[in-house]
Amino acid sequence: MTTIDPAAGIVTLINTFEVAPEKADALVALLDAASEEKMRHVPGFVSANIHKSLDGTRVANYAQWESREAFQAMLADPEAQVHMRACGEIATSFSPVLYEALSCHRS
Repeated sequence: MTTIDPAAGIVTLINTFEVAPEKADALVALLDAASEEKMRHVPGFVSANIHKSLDGTRVANYAQWESREAFQAMLADPEAQVHMRACGEIATSFSPVLYEALSCHRS
């Protein structure tokens, strides 16, 4: 389960993909498979959450990693690169950015 806790010290990847609506479900399936088959087994992985915009033109991957170094190590992993290249072939563009959580508000 994903928990947002500014005191946890983890980093968050928010990667927004632009995609043709007819390819959005394929991208979601690919991200799901990559998360299940590869990413969750990489040291430092915490969680991944895949979102699709209501109009189908964007898919977002909200993923948490224990540290920036763990995330960068994953980027260098040849097996992870296979999944990332496949996502890049479906999406028309993507924008991966690392964030730190600074606050969290709940009801």
